[in-house]
This record gives sequence, structure tokens and C-alpha cells, in this order.
Amino acid sequence: MTGMGVEMGAQAARARAMAVLRVRSRALAVAVLPAAFAVVLLAGVSTGHLVGPGWDAARWVVTPVAVLVLLAAAAIALVVARARPAVSPTVPIGEEQAPDLYRMVRDLADRLDVPAPSAIALTPDCDSWLEDRTHRSHGPTPTEARDEDGLNGLHGGSTRGIHRHTPAAPVLVIGSPFLWWMRVGELRAVLAPVVAGTGPSAHPDIAQARRFVRGLDAAVAVASTRGRCPGSRAVCAGIGWVARLLLRSCRDHAAEMERGVAAAAAERAQAVDYGLRIVAQEQVGLAYAGWDRLLTRVALPAWRMGRWPSRLDAGVVAALTELSRRDRLAEGFASRLGERPACDLLEEPGAIDEAASLLAARLFHGGPAEAGPDWSPVGWQEYPEEVVDRKWRTDAARLHRVLDALGVRRTTEGTPPETGGPTLARVLDHLSSPPTWPPDPHAARDRIPEAHAADGQAITEPSTATRPARPPEPSELSEAPEPPDPPGPPKSPKPPKPPYAAMAEDHPGDDDQETERSSTLAAGLTAELAREEAATPAEQKASPLPGTTLLDTGGLPLFPLQPPRTSRELLTDHVTAMVCCAAMDTAGAAPGLDWLDGPTLLINGVRAADLTPRVLSLIEDGDPAPLRAWLVESGIRPEKPVRLV
Repeated sequence: MTGMGVEMGAQAARARAMAVLRVRSRALAVAVLPAAFAVVLLAGVSTGHLVGPGWDAARWVVTPVAVLVLLAAAAIALVVARARPAVSPTVPIGEEQAPDLYRMVRDLADRLDVPAPSAIALTPDCDSWLEDRTHRSHGPTPTEARDEDGLNGLHGGSTRGIHRHTPAAPVLVIGSPFLWWMRVGELRAVLAPVVAGTGPSAHPDIAQARRFVRGLDAAVAVASTRGRCPGSRAVCAGIGWVARLLLRSCRDHAAEMERGVAAAAAERAQAVDYGLRIVAQEQVGLAYAGWDRLLTRVALPAWRMGRWPSRLDAGVVAALTELSRRDRLAEGFASRLGERPACDLLEEPGAIDEAASLLAARLFHGGPAEAGPDWSPVGWQEYPEEVVDRKWRTDAARLHRVLDALGVRRTTEGTPPETGGPTLARVLDHLSSPPTWPPDPHAARDRIPEAHAADGQAITEPSTATRPARPPEPSELSEAPEPPDPPGPPKSPKPPKPPYAAMAEDHPGDDDQETERSSTLAAGLTAELAREEAATPAEQKASPLPGTTLLDTGGLPLFPLQPPRTSRELLTDHVTAMVCCAAMDTAGAAPGLDWLDGPTLLINGVRAADLTPRVLSLIEDGDPAPLRAWLVESGIRPEKPVRLV
């Protein structure tokens, strides 16, 4: 049954490959058809047929058209053949760097009775695939290079044309998190269906169809390159139109061909470690969850600070181990750590982990290709001090700069007048809502003495700061009809809206003062951060060399992890950072690293997990009571100045 399934999948893939090649043949026939008409018309003159003024005019028209069509077809074919296909950014692994890994893959290929991959590379993602890198622009594969420099040279044979007749096998790309989290047997079971794909890939029809599709895709990319002269832009536009037309014609056939190849490979791999492969697939999902959490919660804050963690793959193991400690469903995964990890198949796992971590930073965040003063690696031991502490103090400094721009005073009621440093009390007082007054004047008059009586104070009249211009007598309140608008404290004039208020993302219907203050402050933070980000890449914007890509220049991330943060999220992060700075400077707290949640605050060695809801209560409702109660409980003094960057 397995052999029948393999044969059916392979035959379906070959049929679709032939359909792709028929599209190429039709395009060639269309290009040659005008030339065939021209040859017939010219041959008719020599034989005495097709003579006369009409045939002469037809020859004068068809012959130039045939020449132009042939020249255009030759240009398109040359671009398709010479254009460099896209290659996934990976970390190449030579056989001298991982002899045990190469040996395991070759043994697996022998068990599957398929050609072994020509090379192995790592990608900072939880996926594995085969990639064709036989194009001449990619250079010789490691296997071809060994053949040319090794046995053939020793035996004195000529190496010319050896790899032209035997196409090289594709490169095996392995997700780097798999090597660190999976055991050796699990990795072999996961790679079995991938390595089995080299069998159908070696078929000549499938290989030609893939090269044709990849060439068309590369031609479209070449035609889309900017910065050309007007004449070349017109030529590239025509080449791109033809390439896109051919891609649309063979798109469905190419997709079905790849499905057939995958089905044949999966059927062939059924006989290899089937039971272990079921368990290994669970580890694939778990590794993906841990990798995504590590990148978004731990690595991304460091990348934004100009530091890149140099041991991301080792961090996956720590993150998933922490998950197994917290989650009862993952209790069995920790026992696997006693088995041999797949990273033992590498000679220098630390160096390879560092290279994969730098590539991950370039792919998911953007940045230089090499380490530098503004782009340096950081270890997990130095992460709390080098990243978390610096991030919090940088955010707190930005928060106080925006408060200065908004004209918020530095001294508050709880701070001495000579205190001019940045304090948490300044942020709390600015975001706190003012006291609200009840609509009933009787309730207001009765409530004030009761509140002061509870404190043991005698109140004879309202204070001048809160009473109206002429306080009414009790008799007037009882005899006079109730006014439509109850008297209360005079409302201060509404301050003019700052220039950043238009950028704030207010919730509809939130017109109260505390929401307006939060939105104004959030808009100011958004504008300030945008100015900083716009000024940072100015040094890196050099004129790119011809043929370079965004990955080469490091200007933009190819795969952004998260959408840009909203102004409300920015405000939450900055207020939380200010609270953490106050805790570190006044209560002896310390920055920490949580493998699943990223930067965290440690108070007496215990993680402060209930801080975010209290900060949200201050920002969204203008209620500082929960946060102030937490500060008192933790021994944090908000009126004390903190140290900023």
C-alpha cells in the first residue's frame, strides 16, 4: 500500500510537471511562429511561388516582426535563465562543523532509498524544507566542491563537466530551534518526510519544471528593480508582463506538482520511525510556541535597545522548561531533557547558535549583518542589567521629557519644593482624575463635614478653594426652589489641546479629563518615539550597492513579529517602566528575566505579577488607588526622585 501511494503521488507530480513544461513549450511556439511564417514567405520566392505585390508586402511586414519577436523572446529567455532565484537566508553548516548530523541524514536517506541532500543549513524558524540551490549564481554546492577538490583530483581525472550531467540534490534546511529542543531520535523522525522529498526532486521533469518556475519568479523580481533609466524601465516592464503571464498560466500546475511531491515523500517516510514521529510532531508545536514567545517577549525588547541575544536557541530550552514547570500539561516534557539533545550533533553549538541568533535579529527586526558598537550581543546572564534596567530607565526618561513638553510641573503635593528630580508621584498626579462632586447640594454639604469629622476636624465652612463665590445659607437651601444646575466647585477652563492630541487613539465616548490626559500623554509619547526612530537609521542609510536586498542592507525586517504598538500600549509600557524604576531606587527591587513574559520586576526575589492591571486602572479609569495601595504594600516611595538614563 505504501509503495502504491508513493507511486501515485510521484506520477501525479510528474504529470503536473509536464503541464508546466507544456506552458513553456507553448510560449516558445508563440515566439517561433512569426519566424516560421517569414521563412515560408521567403522560401516561396526561391521556388517561384508566392510572388506578386501582395506577397512582397507580406514579406516586408512579417520578416521585421519575426525578427523583433525573436529578439524579444531571446531577451526574455536570457533574463529567465540568468536571473538569480530567491534563496532563503540561512546559516550554512559544513560537514566539518557537524559530521554526526551529516552522517544521520545520509543514513536516513539510505533507509528511504533516496539521494542524500547536498548540504545542510539552519534557519531561525520552526520549519524544515528542501531548497534548490543549483543555479549558477549560487556557486557550486559543497558536494560538488568536494568532488572537484577531492577524489577526482587525486585520481588525476578531469573534473570538467562532472556536475553538468548529474544534477545536485537540494539543500536540507532545518529549523534551529529543533536542534536544541528535540532529541536525536525525534529530529530524525521529523526530518524523514523532508529528506524523502529528494527522491521526486531528482526526476528530470520535476527538476526542469521547478527551475522554470523559479526562473520566472526571479525574472519578475529583476523587472521590478527600481532606479533604472526610462528605456530600460520600458524593456523591464515588458519582460515582467510576459513573466507574470507565464507564472499565472502555470501557477496551479506548479502548486499541484508540489502537493504530489509532498504526498509521495510522506508515503515513503511512513516506514521510518512512525511511532516516534507522532510524538515528535507534538514537540514541533511546542517548540513553535516557545520560539514565538521567546522572540516577542524576550528578544524584541533587546533588539529595540540595540542588543541582540546571542543564545536564542538555548533560550528556547529554558522557556519550554519553564513552561513545563508551570503547566501541568507539560510535566512530561521536562523528563526528555535527560536524553541526548540534537544539538550534540554539532561540533560547536555555541558558535552556530550565535550565528542563528544574529540572523533572527536581521529577519524579524532588521539590523546590521555584523556586531558593532550600536548592535552588540548580550548573554542571558547580563540581560537583566544590560537590557531590562536600561529599557525601563530609557522609557522613564522619555516619559518625563514628554511631561516637560506638556508643561506638567515637577513638584507635587507630596514632594518638597526643592525636589526637582523625576518622580513617580508626578506621573500619578497627572494621570489621576480630579475628585467628582455629587449632584445633590444637600448631599455635598452633609458629606464634607462627615468626611472631616471622621478625621477629628471641625469644619465651619467650605474652604475658599472649593466654595462658590457666595455660599448659600441653610435657610436659603431649604426655602428656595432647587436650581436646575446644582452649585459646585467652579470648573477650571479647559486647557488648549496640545499639538499631539490629534494623534491619540481615544475610545469613542471618553471625554472626561483623565482620558483626555492619558490620550494626550500617549500621543506625545508616540510622537517622541517616532522622532527617535526617524533619527536613528540616518547613519545606516548609505547608498546600497547594485543587486543588494533589504536583508543585505538591514534596513527593514523581512518578517516583523508584531504590528507597531498603539499609543495606549506605549503609555502603559512607559508608566510601568517608571514604576519599576521607582521600585528599584527606593525599595531595593531588581530587574529580572522571565522566559515566558520577558522583562519582569523582582521584589524580594519574587516576581511582581499583579502590576499591569493596576497601571491600566490608572491609565484607563484615572483611578490611582489600586496602584498606590500596591506601592505602599511593596514599600515603594513615589515622591522620591529616580535615576534615569
